Amino acid sequence: MKRGKRPELMWGFGLNETERAQIQEATGPGFFLRNFTPKALPRAGTMKEAETPSAAWIPWRVWNSIPEQSREGFRGLEDTQRILIQEESETPVEMEAVLEEGFLTVVRSPLTRTKVQDALFRAKEVTSLYSDIYRMTEEIFLERELLARKTDQLLFLNKVLTSATETLEPSALLLSARRDFRMLLPVRLLNAVFWQRDAETDKVSAEIFLSCRMEGPAEAAWAEFMLESAARMGGKVHSYTVQHVCGPENASSEPPAQGRVVALPLKAGNQYYGCLALQSDQPVSLGKDQIQTLHAAVNHLGLALRNALAFREIKLRADHDGLTRIHNRRSLDERLVQELKRHQRYRLPLSLLMLDVDHFKKVNDTHGHLAGDEVLRRIGAILQDSLRSTDFAARYGGEEFAVLLPHTPQKDARKLAERIRARIQESEFEAEAGSFQVTASIGVASLGVGSLQKEKELLLQADQALYTAKNNGRNMVVVSGGKTRARTVGE
Repeated sequence: MKRGKRPELMWGFGLNETERAQIQEATGPGFFLRNFTPKALPRAGTMKEAETPSAAWIPWRVWNSIPEQSREGFRGLEDTQRILIQEESETPVEMEAVLEEGFLTVVRSPLTRTKVQDALFRAKEVTSLYSDIYRMTEEIFLERELLARKTDQLLFLNKVLTSATETLEPSALLLSARRDFRMLLPVRLLNAVFWQRDAETDKVSAEIFLSCRMEGPAEAAWAEFMLESAARMGGKVHSYTVQHVCGPENASSEPPAQGRVVALPLKAGNQYYGCLALQSDQPVSLGKDQIQTLHAAVNHLGLALRNALAFREIKLRADHDGLTRIHNRRSLDERLVQELKRHQRYRLPLSLLMLDVDHFKKVNDTHGHLAGDEVLRRIGAILQDSLRSTDFAARYGGEEFAVLLPHTPQKDARKLAERIRARIQESEFEAEAGSFQVTASIGVASLGVGSLQKEKELLLQADQALYTAKNNGRNMVVVSGGKTRARTVGE
């Protein structure tokens, strides 16, 4: 039944004609009274409809006839104020009982205008009070939610700041960041790319950090995505390398998904130098405060990553030879001590090669120092290309190189030395005076299982073997304590 624009709806529960007329006359045209017969009373669920009555007039005689289960349903209704009507002949109901039954007040017949309007006024007051309490409760819950959100964001920022100060290793920082960002977003993947522009060639090179254990197609898609991000912010990438960031958790093998990737540029001063890419479990939708928190975290993390990359570059320069890009003498000394301790503890063989370029002064005098530098660079590359990841090559000084071979007996060390010597001999170098070749002499020293020799003794043995190779005609491999191996190619 549509009531048009009538503002107030009231219900009557089994009102007789006199009661209905008295209430309608007292309330006037601003109210609409819908009266139900005693045999067709509404159910409690009906009173939860879209148009809820503001008040319900219920005679005591009718209330007593309603089953207890139905009464319980009416008692639980909060949006409708229930007014009890008692006939003049009935014994007055105690106010305590009235309230226990869930009524707002009681009105005794006859239902005069004053009595009806007074009851309605109370109903409106209570409804307004309930509305205010409800609104205040909502505001309190909202404030609590905002406070909890702010607390979570502060905890997140504090965690990011703490993690950023715990290490100077880029991979470790990225692993911590992936874990920390989960406090703000459902992050599944965190990949990164860093780039730099060469001042001389103006070419951009990039280093990509990808989560490991990704399948081939997913890894290729992420590499392309990171290169595109680098190209937008730093320019076209001419060369790049890929590093894998491996942690205890299994990484997702999903390719970049539209709507679920957040790209966060990293900036130093006015220049972009990197980009983080976060992929979440679901489409990303952030509030303004969350975006501000995320940017603050990225700024701190970006500074930590910048410092880590700078530290790594400084350490690389300190540990590596600037010309050949392999390790230097200081790094070799440190590594040799470590490997000797490991050799003695686990009773594993250890070998050392000492390599010297034959007649290197003649190369410099004949073809110039630039050609000599190229020879040293090429030999460094040959060593790197010939070794395992556990082996350690270093420029020992001048034209002399050293190669440390953990878990390698003398027999295998000699075979490797022969391969290196042959590769150097077969290499051709270009100079203004024409192409030329060089040779190298190599000394080999090994420690058997259980040997307690010190690092100086191993170096001395390898150096003596190299000296023997030089004295016996060069371009050969000599094993310490063994017979001199005949030259394969003379000079």
